[in-house]
Amino acid sequence: MSEVILKIKNLVTAFDTESGRIRAVDDVSFEVKQGQTLGIVGESGCGKSVTSLSIMRLLPKPAGIIESGEILFQDKDIVRTDPDKMHKIRGNRISMIFQEPMTALNPVHKIGKQIGEVFRLHYSEMNKKEIQEKSLEMLHKVGIPDPEKRMGEYPHQISGGMRQRVMIAMALACEPDILIADEPTTALDVTIQAQILELMKQLQRDIGMTIIFITHDLGVIAEMCDEVVVMYAGKVAETASVSDLFKNPSHPYTKGLLSSMPRLEYPRKMKLNVIKGMVPSLYELPRGCRFQNRCPYFQAVCETEPPMKSVGENHFSCCHFENLKLETRNSKLETRNSKFETRNSDQISSFKLQVSNLKMHFPVYGGVFWRKIGKVYAVDGVSFNVRTGETLGLVGESGCGKTTVGRAILRIYDPTEGDVLFEGKNMSLLGRKALRDLRRDMQMIFQDPFESLNSRHTIGDILEEPFIIHGVGSPEERKSKVRQLLNRVGISQDAVTRFPHEFSGGQRQRIGIARAIALDPKLMICDEPVSALDVSVQSQILNLLLELQQDMGLTYVFIAHDLAVVKHISDHIAVMYLGKIVEYADADTIYEKAMHPYTQTLISAIPVPDPSVKKQTRILAGDVPSPINPPSGCRFHTRCPIMTEQCKHEEPKLRIAPGSVGEGHLVACHRAGEVKSEK
Repeated sequence: MSEVILKIKNLVTAFDTESGRIRAVDDVSFEVKQGQTLGIVGESGCGKSVTSLSIMRLLPKPAGIIESGEILFQDKDIVRTDPDKMHKIRGNRISMIFQEPMTALNPVHKIGKQIGEVFRLHYSEMNKKEIQEKSLEMLHKVGIPDPEKRMGEYPHQISGGMRQRVMIAMALACEPDILIADEPTTALDVTIQAQILELMKQLQRDIGMTIIFITHDLGVIAEMCDEVVVMYAGKVAETASVSDLFKNPSHPYTKGLLSSMPRLEYPRKMKLNVIKGMVPSLYELPRGCRFQNRCPYFQAVCETEPPMKSVGENHFSCCHFENLKLETRNSKLETRNSKFETRNSDQISSFKLQVSNLKMHFPVYGGVFWRKIGKVYAVDGVSFNVRTGETLGLVGESGCGKTTVGRAILRIYDPTEGDVLFEGKNMSLLGRKALRDLRRDMQMIFQDPFESLNSRHTIGDILEEPFIIHGVGSPEERKSKVRQLLNRVGISQDAVTRFPHEFSGGQRQRIGIARAIALDPKLMICDEPVSALDVSVQSQILNLLLELQQDMGLTYVFIAHDLAVVKHISDHIAVMYLGKIVEYADADTIYEKAMHPYTQTLISAIPVPDPSVKKQTRILAGDVPSPINPPSGCRFHTRCPIMTEQCKHEEPKLRIAPGSVGEGHLVACHRAGEVKSEK
């Protein structure tokens, strides 16, 4: 049995605010064993990150304090360790990878200097040359290409994946006993996430460190962890081994999290289970069980504090009840695509949207006279059609051109070349007034609802604005429509007088959707609408989008890098890589019979929320090449595991996939079908 290296006992962490003291972590206890990985999972606001900052003694001063409890690191209480001794432990014995590397890294210092700072702080006997050599060695160890060059670069000059690797290099510089990873892959593409997770596993094997892995992604938990702590509203809801937690979840909150995830094996457009409501405010916590307001099993006894009790070997749950069974909803939302009626009797095509050879090139300026020195080939010859009432999923890594396609369709960007036909009308030929009128029928849901909602306006003003711009209705009629919109997306009508910052991320996204459907559009461009949301909120938004599509006959272009989400909501999927479509098929075919090695890699890299499933993850080398100077031939050949000389020089055409029936499966690969898809 492994030795316990870290023990948290009855930890209470509080913050002093204008409204009084709140407890962000309240009576939390768990153990971490030597050489193992402990996962801490839960929604935003559940206290995961505050727990990690408490362990590191990095709480913001003077507001944050550890009120009581013990944090025993190798039987020594960190809480009562004096600052000088804690300074030697932090970064040396216990280290941390922060969630957002761009904000954690100093933008005015070069990469080499920032890694070297760790050695200067903890190894005062090292000279400048030795520090440089060790820093370079760490960049080699975390797999950064051309590390000598990266040493002299600034954080903004490298990709998100490489910035995260730099953070890992800094965290592991002193070969710590414990590594705390706070959402280290949340903002990364699934392929880069796979690289980072594999790197952490390898480094753990090499130096035998213990990992505390904080995330809201249950797939990552299943893949990485040995033990799991589920947190809710500042308390521990359940603890168990990873296999027992996924096989026999006990707490209703854990059951809700597991059942609300879209999975590749689920039928498309299935209605997902949801956890209603949101994590309660720390200012207004309910008496007794903190999950009671969202729990489907609530009874009067839940108004008293539930005990933490054993429900199996090393399996504990903080609930009054045992063996609760959660009904899973396997009902599939009717698509009714064949029954959707076109709104214009003179519509000349069964396609709502037709995109032909779309190109979007941005000029690059430089030099002393700031002249044009090149182009960014963001989108370089994309073609697809979307039928009325259907959803086309656009999937690929960041930098592949997905968002640019969406914005070019709406003429937010004027395309460099190509045609976009909406209901047979060529968008590129429309004047300003005609385009403005047509935009009533074409709307966009943005990735970050907080950035897209005007922070100075109330929700009522934000939702009324589309009606004012297009001259729809009287003031009284507009206000009535605003209330109807809020009701339609599940937001209380008292929201009209409140501001965006007063709502959660999921609620803001619902408001963004309400604004998008205000004028009864026909086409919606959904740009990563759920990527920044907890899994429980994500399921709510996906259900809402499917219900609106069913009720209104909406046509969607759904942009995301998560193939499980895209497959769940889409009828057809187009996989993009560096400005081009490399594979196109219906959603089930993409999953079952993917032929392009890039698509196969995307599928293999998706974490499976089931620790009993052993899958072969394909790890892509490096990052997406620069769209300023894309590779010759096949643009994927620089990272492709089956590349040939032909791939280097001859660009593959998007053609009917070998062995496919009909023309519904297209692939751009010289060796399509030679490598079988691995799920």
